[in-house]
Amino acid sequence: MDNYLQIIVSPLLKWYGTHRRELPWRLDKDPYHVWVSEIMLQQTRVEAVIRYYERFIEALPDVKSLSRVPEDRLLKLWEGLGYYSRARNLKKAAEIIMCDCGGVFPDTFAALMKLPGVGEYTAGAVASICFGEKVTAVDGNVLRVAARVTGSRENVLLPAVKKKTEAQLLEVLPDDAGAFNEAIMELGETVCLPGGAAKCGECPLRGVCSAYREGLTGELPVRVKRIKRRQEQRTVFLFTSDNGRVAVEKRPDKGLLAGMYQLPNVEGFLTEQEICAAAEDWGLQVREILFLREAKHVFTHLDWLMKGYQVKVARPDGHFLWVTPDECQEKYALPTALKHFASFPTGL
Repeated sequence: MDNYLQIIVSPLLKWYGTHRRELPWRLDKDPYHVWVSEIMLQQTRVEAVIRYYERFIEALPDVKSLSRVPEDRLLKLWEGLGYYSRARNLKKAAEIIMCDCGGVFPDTFAALMKLPGVGEYTAGAVASICFGEKVTAVDGNVLRVAARVTGSRENVLLPAVKKKTEAQLLEVLPDDAGAFNEAIMELGETVCLPGGAAKCGECPLRGVCSAYREGLTGELPVRVKRIKRRQEQRTVFLFTSDNGRVAVEKRPDKGLLAGMYQLPNVEGFLTEQEICAAAEDWGLQVREILFLREAKHVFTHLDWLMKGYQVKVARPDGHFLWVTPDECQEKYALPTALKHFASFPTGL
């Protein structure tokens, strides 16, 4: 057999027919629903996405409503999912669909690839699942299944290896490409799990899997990262005023966490004397400084090491936006990194 992956098609589709999860975005093949879910599922597990997806669709049920939503509201709906550029790209794409496509969702892989934030995987998923186009949708789950079945020791993080896998899968795609793409993704998400967590006893491909046969499930796929991480120390301020309000500010429109609201913070670990000086620079009169906690947040290429302080101040001026704790929780989308310090003390 020239393409070993041909052997997985029939058992995989049969397994999927009886083991597919009933997920909210699978209730129909509405491309808007599939598109939103696939964008949310980037960097986030299915179990975590469900409640965010349901809340998002309830608030923004179609492309038109997404195209018109104010950014602050959009980011609040996205709060907790992280990687907020995904949400902004959703809105940009919705605006394009409304303006350039007459509100009609693009129905081909090529057209979908022109939308902001849509890569080959998302375009392939939507085009195959919703419109029946015979294209692949290869993500990390699919790469893991393919590498284990074939026993490949190539580094799946290399673009060339991904392209090779896409080509192999394209050769064996059945007529219902959408079902096959969902099936192999489902297997990777629920059975063919990373590392030593694989549930080989439940796998319909166990009999043809090279990694299972050779005892290499824990070693495959090969993933060699070449990312250099850096660490950044930050001091986070929970400024509170006499009238029970909290200071927030909007981050710059470009860069890390662009355009989000945040608790004021600066680079470096400040002493109490330096905290007082920083507050005075912002026109604030410090009454009391209380240490809250230390926390760490991991971004893709960066770690924030943080120390947070509640700083009680008098004379809040216009440098910051002063909001009630309830407004901060309900209206403003704080980055997950800073929520460590947003459990507001009683008495505010």
